[in-house]
Amino acid sequence: MTDWTADDMPRLDGKTVVVTGANSGLGFEGTRAFAARGATVVMACRSVERAEDAASEIRADAGGEVDGELDVRECDLASLDSVASFAEGLAADYDAVDVLCNNAGVMAIPRGETDDGFETQFGVNHLGHFALTGRLFPLLDAAEGVGGDARVVTQSSGAHEQGEMDFTDLNWERSYGKWKAYGRSKLSNLLFAYELQRRLDASEDVSGVRSVACHPGYTDTNLQMRTAAESGNPLMKVGMKAANAVLGQEPEIGVEPMLYAATADVDGGAYVEPGGLMNMRGHPTVGRSNDASYDREDARKLWEYSTEATGVEFPV
Repeated sequence: MTDWTADDMPRLDGKTVVVTGANSGLGFEGTRAFAARGATVVMACRSVERAEDAASEIRADAGGEVDGELDVRECDLASLDSVASFAEGLAADYDAVDVLCNNAGVMAIPRGETDDGFETQFGVNHLGHFALTGRLFPLLDAAEGVGGDARVVTQSSGAHEQGEMDFTDLNWERSYGKWKAYGRSKLSNLLFAYELQRRLDASEDVSGVRSVACHPGYTDTNLQMRTAAESGNPLMKVGMKAANAVLGQEPEIGVEPMLYAATADVDGGAYVEPGGLMNMRGHPTVGRSNDASYDREDARKLWEYSTEATGVEFPV
């Protein structure tokens, strides 16, 4: 088990970090940690109001001001138009993005659809981040990065191990299981992260960008309680609350794999996870995700589908 913590992060003065879902949970803790090291953190959130409240809380906890800057912007990953508008606005105001944390997500919710007609978990957790990464790629390619490379950090979950790819029904139109859909979306995150790194390695035109995946273990955040609330089952609320209390680690620990992936000397294509009990708790270490996540044919199919579905192409 490693003993790396946020205190081991380097200074990030002059760096720009984009965090999706920055107003709560892991995104909130990551934003706090990056800003404390001097970074400008772009808080990419669906609700500007909640993001502004979160930014105010971070500033207040730091004594009024953080070392870096907090820039709240609207980005709804359930809308490809919103993603495009966010990227356009960022390109107008910033010359580079040193770190992109694809962190936001929804978990095990009843079936719904995004603005563009995709099943919500697949659409938000994977397709929204695929489109965002592609649209921000010029800013990533222009960055000095951290440790010599810009970082694309994609947050997955241990639930990827229950995910299965079915390219005949990626949007669950024939049948739907909320936990199966969540597992597929988290497996898709890994297929994307690893395929991006393979394409970067093969590119003759792009250098200085690194793709890394991570997962937080079992962390006590509002994601579980939001899942329970949307289920409409009061017993699930009780169960989730009890599980969080007994098994969940604090968000400031759960965010460490994302921070490590973003700032430590870690190879592109790595999978950063907690190094403690069953890789569900503890400080970060580099591990390995399941065999399905390294399936190159599935990764190619997913990339091709995602490109067509979002209309976003990468220069790799």
